[in-house]
Amino acid sequence: MFVSYKWLEEYIDLSGVTPDELAEKITRSGIEVEGVEIPAEGIKNVVIGHVVSCEKHPEADKLNICQVDVGEEENVQIICGAPNVAAGQKVAVAKVGAVLPGNFKIKKAKLRGEASHGMICSLQELGVETKLIEKKYAEGIFNFPQNAEVGADALEALMLNDAVLELGLTPNRADAMSMIGVAYETGAILDRPVKLPDLNYETVDARAEDAIKVRVEAVNENPIYLAKVVKDVKVGESPQWMKNRLVAAGIRPHNNVVDITNYILIEYGQPLHAFDLDQIKTGEIVIRLAKQGEKIKTLDEAERELSENHLVITNGEVPMAIAGVMGGYDSEVTDQTVNVVIESAYFAPSSVRQTSKEIGLRSEASSRFEKGVDPKRAALAAERAAQLLTLYADGKVLSGTSAADHMDIQEKKISITLEKINRVTGTELTEEAVLDIFRRLQIDASANEGLITVAAPTRRGDLEIEEDLIEEVARLFGYDNIPMTLPVHETNPGGLSPRQQKRRLIRQTMEGAGLVQAVTYSLTNQQKVTEFALDVKTPVELMMPMSEERSQLRQSIIPQLLESVSYNSARQKESSAFYETGSVFLAEGSELPNEEEHLAGALTGLWQLHPWQGEKKQVDFYVAKGILDALWEKLGISDEIRYEAAKMDHMHPGRTAAVYYKDQQVGIVGQVHPVKAKELDLKETYVFEVKLEEIYGDETAPLKYSAIPRYPSISRDIALVTDRAVAAGTLEAIIKEAGGKLLKNVQLFDLYQGDKMEEGKKSLAFSLTYLDPERTLTDEEVLKAHNQVLDAVKEKTGAELRS
Repeated sequence: MFVSYKWLEEYIDLSGVTPDELAEKITRSGIEVEGVEIPAEGIKNVVIGHVVSCEKHPEADKLNICQVDVGEEENVQIICGAPNVAAGQKVAVAKVGAVLPGNFKIKKAKLRGEASHGMICSLQELGVETKLIEKKYAEGIFNFPQNAEVGADALEALMLNDAVLELGLTPNRADAMSMIGVAYETGAILDRPVKLPDLNYETVDARAEDAIKVRVEAVNENPIYLAKVVKDVKVGESPQWMKNRLVAAGIRPHNNVVDITNYILIEYGQPLHAFDLDQIKTGEIVIRLAKQGEKIKTLDEAERELSENHLVITNGEVPMAIAGVMGGYDSEVTDQTVNVVIESAYFAPSSVRQTSKEIGLRSEASSRFEKGVDPKRAALAAERAAQLLTLYADGKVLSGTSAADHMDIQEKKISITLEKINRVTGTELTEEAVLDIFRRLQIDASANEGLITVAAPTRRGDLEIEEDLIEEVARLFGYDNIPMTLPVHETNPGGLSPRQQKRRLIRQTMEGAGLVQAVTYSLTNQQKVTEFALDVKTPVELMMPMSEERSQLRQSIIPQLLESVSYNSARQKESSAFYETGSVFLAEGSELPNEEEHLAGALTGLWQLHPWQGEKKQVDFYVAKGILDALWEKLGISDEIRYEAAKMDHMHPGRTAAVYYKDQQVGIVGQVHPVKAKELDLKETYVFEVKLEEIYGDETAPLKYSAIPRYPSISRDIALVTDRAVAAGTLEAIIKEAGGKLLKNVQLFDLYQGDKMEEGKKSLAFSLTYLDPERTLTDEEVLKAHNQVLDAVKEKTGAELRS
């Protein structure tokens, strides 16, 4: 919204307040002023001149020799190339020594042998944007009215020495999209009264209702429609002051009728539209929803196709305008127009917004209707238009208004306690101080035993709830005046939840082990959806997938990680180690799927490479298992974890283990089946996947530390011969249980299944460490505990000490 300082002075006394000071005050009250511009800043010595004579230059066809009266003793000669310059005109003259935009200085010159003492200026040369200049002056010099004073300041006559404030309005402050709205705001800030226009004018005996009928069929979209009829208008130029104000507001002047509607748009914030009455052949205006496929040619001469939810203004037969957006070409006011109908209406914001968006057309009118205009101003704006048409178009206004009014306009009552205002704002305002703020805003308010009741005027559609009233009090009291205080209530320090802590620890452990985090799609295809799944459930298919490859919600993360490994391998990245923590989706029948968090990893190629030492280590089963073991150690649940040999589709039958946590399977670890690896063009690849929900849900005991033992430990090695079917983990568990409190550590260090072993047997060698932190153990105590271990493994598994 562009606000002319001089125009604003029409409604409020601004004495003692400069434009910059006013901008600062408005900004501090809650509406940001993005800038203050004075169009004529830097321009000087430009006056109004009278072209006494104009003759062709003898040496140039496109130049004219003009004798111009600039209010001095003698006329000055100026060479001008403008095609529309002529004797008798009042024009803007930059005299010798003048400065124009861009620091362009005017000097004496000779053009084709003739002296030129100045420059006759176009509006562009005075800094006016081309889009704001009347079409007839767009390609030549500007002509002042004949009553303009010769020698007067041209910049003042064009109001270019005015300051223009650019307001950056938020969507809720539609009330400030008008000069009167800004005047109310300024009056509240300065505590000065607002002067509204006097709407008195004379009418003729004929009635508007007899000249045009109004009927509204779409009442919800158009609850108010008013039509004023003005006859015998003389379409011509607007007065210069009106043109100046429109240009300052960013609107191009056209003719007096159109300019008056635009002037009131800026003045009241109420969009108007002028129809040529004689083009409404039916004698009635009908407001209805458009028919599907119906077409209209708008003022921009574009033909637009309408749909059933677009509101249109019709003559009862065909559309004449798109309601709230733009008028129609066939009923516009032209130079031949004699009788006009002025439309002033309230259109539902949602209807205008939808129409404007769907037809791709926005205008000054639609931007205001979309945000909501004051329904009470529809009648005031119509009366103001009629008044100005009598003054500046010699129109005769028919008495009364042809209207369709179906809107019950009520001021909204909002109540709030003084205690809440002070509590929220941190102030100690009295009832009188709060009521005085609403008085300055020209809003009716009353107080009763600490309860303040406000009647929100219709011009302030943003006032709806208690918080809106608090904002009004705070901003008019002054945000800078609100005391700064720190909260006095107790606060809790921020931190991670146990689940977040574990998730972070898991990621740190994976990355510390050398794995790189991957983020893959949660969507896969029908073939891969159940591959490597720990729990195979009913696949969940998307209703509108972006492709067949991404049509199912995954039940395992491994397939996506293998895709990433394959992608890297195809680009000569032979060694990869990825991990991902993400969701899988498991559904039971038609129910919504459960979203579970899993950890998965995929490794291939070299795990270690030490070129200087000539050492290489390929990824194998124990690398993958070791990464998980490190994780269990970090999480403090190693004692609750065990592994068992397992078979699973797409996994190597002899190099796959199931992971158990508290006797419940929570994952797998092992080698991808060679057939599957070949299908993906991969070398030997190992994967793991673990359910995290069970781990997240259980509390783990806090980590305990103990002092370094002062007494020596005693180690004993045993080699046990047992059936090949007996797992090393089973033997280890039996040993730990039988060793009692003296057995501190059990370590498997050898496996032998050679020719010297009996068929179906294997040898497992363990190192056992015995220790009592309080004293030195005797050989007899160690021997007793050791024998208990040997007896237990023999009794439970048949394992015997290897001879």
